[in-house]
Amino acid sequence: MSKIKDDVKKQIEKRRTFAIISHPDAGKTTLTEKFLLYGGAINQAGSVKGKATSKHAVSDWMEIEKERGISVTSSVLQFNYGGYCINILDTPGHQDFSEDTYRTLMAADSAVMVIDASKGVEAQTRKLFKVCVMRKIPIFTFINKMDRDANDTFELLDEIEKELGIATCPINWPIGSGKNFKGVYERKSKSVFTYSDTEKGTKEGETEIIPIAERDKLTAEIGEDALSLLEEEIELLDGASAEFDLSEVQSGNLTPVFFGSALTNFGVEVFLKHFLEMTTTPLPRISDKGPIDPVENEFSAFVFKIQANMNKAHRDRVAFMRICSGRFDAGMEVKHVQGGKVMRLSQPQQIMADSRKILDEAYAGDIIGVFDPGIFSIGDTLCMPKDNFQYAGIPTFAPEHFARVRQLDTMKRKQFVKGVTQIAQEGAIQIFKEFNTGLEEIIVGVVGVLQFDVLKYRLENEYNVEIRLEPLPYEHIRWVENTDLDLNKLVGTSDMKKVTDMRDNPLLLFVNPWSIQMVLDRNEGLVLSEFGKN
Repeated sequence: MSKIKDDVKKQIEKRRTFAIISHPDAGKTTLTEKFLLYGGAINQAGSVKGKATSKHAVSDWMEIEKERGISVTSSVLQFNYGGYCINILDTPGHQDFSEDTYRTLMAADSAVMVIDASKGVEAQTRKLFKVCVMRKIPIFTFINKMDRDANDTFELLDEIEKELGIATCPINWPIGSGKNFKGVYERKSKSVFTYSDTEKGTKEGETEIIPIAERDKLTAEIGEDALSLLEEEIELLDGASAEFDLSEVQSGNLTPVFFGSALTNFGVEVFLKHFLEMTTTPLPRISDKGPIDPVENEFSAFVFKIQANMNKAHRDRVAFMRICSGRFDAGMEVKHVQGGKVMRLSQPQQIMADSRKILDEAYAGDIIGVFDPGIFSIGDTLCMPKDNFQYAGIPTFAPEHFARVRQLDTMKRKQFVKGVTQIAQEGAIQIFKEFNTGLEEIIVGVVGVLQFDVLKYRLENEYNVEIRLEPLPYEHIRWVENTDLDLNKLVGTSDMKKVTDMRDNPLLLFVNPWSIQMVLDRNEGLVLSEFGKN
C-alpha cells in the first residue's frame, strides 16, 4: 500500500460523523456546545436560553433562530477530541422542520438521541427514531437535564424500550436529580464521578473519580442515603438490564444510555469518551453499482442539503455534501453525475454555523460546503471523472399544509420567483404550479405551519419581497408514478387539484383521504406514491 493510501486510510479511520436528534427543548443545542467546549473549539459555551450565559449558541445562526430560541436549519460542526476528528450534524428540534432533520440523518453514521429526564420520550423523538430504525443507524441515548427533578430512572428506560422498541443498556447511572444531583456512577469502572467548578456549565470544571469500594470517602462526598440508594439500584440494574453487546449497538438494536446535565457539564465528557469507543469509522454506502468502500474507492460524495444566503454580504448558495469515500482536494476535477458535467468545486469550506474556513482537503466522513451556482439538487452524486455511479436518492416527505402565495408588488416578480425557487431548492418548502399554468400561481406545501412564517420572513428580509399567503384546504398529496399519463384525461373528484412540481412532475392534492382511493378506482392502471424521490 502506498504512503498516500496509508495516510488517507489513517485520516478516514479518525473520522466520526453523527447527528444529534431530539424533541424541541430537550437540550440538544446546549449539548452540542459542550462537545465543542471539550474539543477546544470554543472557550466559553453559550446556551440557548440561559441568563448567566447570554451568548447565543454557536450553531444557531439565522436571525429568526436567535429571536425564537429554536434551531430551524441543520448546522455542521467539526472539532478534534482525543485523536478523533468529529463531525456533528446539529438538527432542528422543532417539528416543523423535521424534513431537514430526515435528510441530515442520511448523511450521518450514527445518531445521539437527547431525552429530557422530566418528560421522557416525546412525539418528535418517536418520528425521528423511526427514520433511524429504517436506516439501521446506531442510536446513543443521552438523558439530559438531570439537574432538574427527573422521572424515575427505571421508568425512563422502560419507556424508551416500550415506545421505541429498542433494548437499553445503561453505561452509567445518575445519583439523585434536581438539587440532589450528585454525579454519575460508571458501571464498567465501578466508580462514581462527581463534578464541581463548572461555573454554570461555561467551563469544563473539575471531575473527581471515587471507586465504589471506598465507602467512607463516598459517604463524605454524596451522603449515606444517596450511597445506599445507589447500591440498591446497581444491584437491580445488574440483574435486569440488557448486557452490553457492541455488535447489537452497531446494528441499531441496542441503545447505550448515559445520564447527565448538558447545562452544568455533568456527564458530558464521560459520554463523549464512551461514544467514540463504540462508534465506527465511516461505513460503505450503497450506490446503483453496489456498496462503495470509503477507503478503497477514490473521492465520492452526495448532496444532502442546500442553504441559500448564508452570507448576507454575498447572496450565495451553499451545497452541503457528505464525502462517502476517498480524499477530496481543493482544485481537483470531479464529475457531477446528474448534470453529466466534469467541474471543479468552487470555494470548498468547512462551515461552523456562520463562520467558514476554506479547505484544502477533506476525507470520507467529513461534511463540506461548496458554492452552488444553482446546478445542484438534494440527493445528487459527485465522483471522479472516470467513475459513474449514483447513490440512492433521499426521499421527499409529503407536505401537510398548503397555501397559495401572492406577491404584493407585481414589479418585483423577478425577485419573488428567485426567492421562492431558492428557498424551495433548500428543501424547506416545496413549490407547485397549477397544472397548465406558469409560475403565476404558486402553491407552497410545508411539513409544519411555522415554515410559512420563515418563508415570509426570509422573502421580506433576504429578497425584499412582501407576500400574502392564502391557506388552502388540501391535506394530502400523491406523486403520480406513471410517466406516460396524460393529466388532462385523468378522471378526478371535486376536492382534487392537479399540480406539477418544479421539474414538471405531475402531483395530485386532495382535501379528503378517501378521494385518493376513488381516483385510483376511476383511473385504471394509475399508480400514486406517498413519497417523492429526489
